[in-house]
Amino acid sequence: MKRKSFTNEFKAKVALEAIKGNSTINEIASEFGVHPNQVNTWKKQLMQGADDVFVKGKSKSTKDVEKDKSRLYEQIGKLQVEVDWLKKKTGHLD
Repeated sequence: MKRKSFTNEFKAKVALEAIKGNSTINEIASEFGVHPNQVNTWKKQLMQGADDVFVKGKSKSTKDVEKDKSRLYEQIGKLQVEVDWLKKKTGHLD
């Protein structure tokens, strides 16, 4: 059986419903078609990460920063190879 994949928007919607407290966890779970344990997990994650919403400025996640850093190092490597090739072809090799 293939695992279901839920979007971040869906998870936030379910977690917000759980935080509101208008319905029980079981009611919310049956309404959205997920397990009650999953509702509790998403609720806890939202409560723990809520303080990040109010951080000033646009901060990138660590994953995004590492991805950008990797891409930039790759580009530097390509450019260095190109410079070395050009120096060799023009006779300016140190």
